[in-house]
Amino acid sequence: MKTKRKISPYLYILPALFLLVAFRLIPIIMSFVISFFDWSITGTGKFIGLLNYANMLKDSVFWQSMGNTFWLVIFVVPLSIIFSLLFAVLLNNIKAVKGLFRTIYFMPYVTSLVAVSIVWKLMFNEQTGLINTLIGYIGISPQKWLSESRGIFEMLFARAGTSFPRFLGGPSQALFAIIIMTVWKGLGYNTIIYLSGLQNISKVYYEAAEIDGASKIKQFFKITLPLVSPTTFYVLIMTTIVTFQTFSQVYLMTDKGGPLNTTKLIVYYIYEKGFDTLEMGYASAVALVLFIIILALTIYQRRLEKYVNY
Repeated sequence: MKTKRKISPYLYILPALFLLVAFRLIPIIMSFVISFFDWSITGTGKFIGLLNYANMLKDSVFWQSMGNTFWLVIFVVPLSIIFSLLFAVLLNNIKAVKGLFRTIYFMPYVTSLVAVSIVWKLMFNEQTGLINTLIGYIGISPQKWLSESRGIFEMLFARAGTSFPRFLGGPSQALFAIIIMTVWKGLGYNTIIYLSGLQNISKVYYEAAEIDGASKIKQFFKITLPLVSPTTFYVLIMTTIVTFQTFSQVYLMTDKGGPLNTTKLIVYYIYEKGFDTLEMGYASAVALVLFIIILALTIYQRRLEKYVNY
């Protein structure tokens, strides 16, 4: 009887464990093994050791894709946290129809990414797009959103005659358009997560602060911000991981990572190498590098969370 009780919990998790092993663990191990081969799509290959990794270090498109991905993360993660927290605070202060506003904000997140990408591509159209129409009302000339390869910093300081090295010129305007869309797409989910965190903060703290004469701004920085720090770290970790895995926006909104590879992100580069040029071994090597980067960042963020909470 005791043995049956000990075994039964594991039987409940067995289906989920099977799926995890079959579709997560085994593919990761196979990808690691294939990265040491000159592997073809047919499943045959020749062992070449570390040659794929050596070629990666000399591959300028790989480094450009990695740089583009880091620009995406550098912009998307902070903007997502700032806007999500801002909207969550506003929603938390709404007394009536809070559920309606919560649903409205969450709808973009549950909408198909394919559909959203196509709609945003139409909005960024330089001839008939809504974005150019709106900025035209405030006197800004139409922009080549998805076909401009110059960096946004380079464009902003062009009139001042300031020049930047290619990477330091910032993400291209085309990549910045993808950044805008990506922040908007994840805003609803992060806002709801923050809203849950805000509702767990006792009102006693705010009542005491009001008695002491603290302003709303001081209450936000002294009470709200510290007490939602666990939520912030969760949003930080999840947004970082998801942003590194961005693919659909590039595939649907730009032409093969164009213009001039300035929107080619690392996941799209893996797809291109694996399924366009059929270099499965090389694609697996790049995927392993991406896995190590995400793992290292996640571990660092977890340690930083413990340090801040301590």
